[in-house]
Amino acid sequence: MQRECQSEVVAFLSALQVDAPKGEAQLIQTHISIIVLRGDTVWKLKRALKLPYVDFSTPALREAACRQEVSLNRRTAPSLYEGVRRITREADGRLALDGQGSLVDAVVQMRRFDENTLFSNLAAAGKLDRTLLTELARSIAAFHASAEIVTAFKGSDAIETVLTLSEQCAEMVPVFGAPAVDQLWSALRAELDRHCERLDARGRAGRIRRCHGDLHLRNICLVDGRPTLFDCIEFNETISSIDVLYDLAFLLMDLWHAGLRAEANWVMNRYLDESDESDGLPLLAFFMALRASIRAQVLATQAETPGTPDRDATIAEASSYLDMALELLTPADPRLVAVGGLSGSGKSTVAAAIAHCLGTAPGARVLASDRIRKKLAGVTAETTLPPEHYTREASRQVYDTLYQRAAGTLAIGHSVIADAVFSLPEERQRIAQCATRADVPFQGVWLVADPSVLLERVQARRNDPSDATQDVVKAQLERPVGAMDWSSVPTSDGPAATAENVRAMLAIARPCKTL
Repeated sequence: MQRECQSEVVAFLSALQVDAPKGEAQLIQTHISIIVLRGDTVWKLKRALKLPYVDFSTPALREAACRQEVSLNRRTAPSLYEGVRRITREADGRLALDGQGSLVDAVVQMRRFDENTLFSNLAAAGKLDRTLLTELARSIAAFHASAEIVTAFKGSDAIETVLTLSEQCAEMVPVFGAPAVDQLWSALRAELDRHCERLDARGRAGRIRRCHGDLHLRNICLVDGRPTLFDCIEFNETISSIDVLYDLAFLLMDLWHAGLRAEANWVMNRYLDESDESDGLPLLAFFMALRASIRAQVLATQAETPGTPDRDATIAEASSYLDMALELLTPADPRLVAVGGLSGSGKSTVAAAIAHCLGTAPGARVLASDRIRKKLAGVTAETTLPPEHYTREASRQVYDTLYQRAAGTLAIGHSVIADAVFSLPEERQRIAQCATRADVPFQGVWLVADPSVLLERVQARRNDPSDATQDVVKAQLERPVGAMDWSSVPTSDGPAATAENVRAMLAIARPCKTL
């Protein structure tokens, strides 16, 4: 690793007053960047270094990287990225912005945003609610749908390259020891071999795209109240030309590491609602583990960098990612859980509360009849549908789609939660048959609530995937559900207690919580 002193450039940027000054300049340093915040402006400087995966060793290379960064990040955050500024040495020896002298360095000029809206800070403050996470998942799905398709290499080659680059990090052995590092790389290599065919199939299907590449919580913020992705990988096309699910996996891993496992599962499910990527579900735990290993690698590099403050804390954090990577690579058998009950009984709430606890990370695919109905109609889940979408034939199509998707997801080895009323015996029989045919365990859960509670809950709903009204609930109450062989769970003690009771019934070892 080579480094060049850039203290003069940092001092120059720190003293600039391009807008009304608001206190002293602030510095944020990462392993490859130095960020100067002054007033409403942000200057992002590339560190003068050369690593196996990035070369910023000359001013010309850094300028080219800055221009690429602005171009790529304007795909998702056009209002944040204002342009590239050249730092030159003038005839009098002083530095200048966009002067006539020789190039000394280059910086990205950005609009400053409220750091309280960084998703890492929102997560720490407990402010990542379902609405915000849904909007985030949809924005990522839309970005991936429009991203450039890359056909230069196979899907397995893309991940092979990422893994090979990671294995070249010399700082990991001094921090973790050779046995732990060897165990990690061996486990990741084994998973790569196991998923090679699936990765290649996804590559042929156009799932490798020029993605963000660094999609974690600290690279997402709110701009004008909307989730905004910024600071994508611009310096190495190989690292960002990846499977779209590998791109998503960084965010899922980051949420998982932060203890927000229900949130990670929610984001996965809302993303899959938008994008037909269910064939890639078996890859997610592997992708998350690879992302965790890279985070461990970055922190190990920081720990081995002279002058790093609190080296012991950095090593401890790096070790937590290493441990999590190995945990994510531990297999878990798939299963099918069906959550039924009349409208307003809390099916979707329970499903969201337990989904992250089932199967491999980030948990079960939740297939909800309400969301399937809206998808078939071509509208968002929160859009109210007219009565013609609730005919007997329309509902039959919804349930048939649910059975088909549940069977397909189980067939590739991923757990499923089926969320629907399931008021008819034949509906309950057909979902159970999906498990029988896939040779996986099945558990049916029937949620029970007092009629007055059901009526009150549906009346209070706003912007919800369910369109059920009080009249719908009254009609459901009048129809017999037939012989019930599913486990009945009362919901009178509230969502948290209900989820805990279901968790205990399913013998789920990992703790669950409501979103």
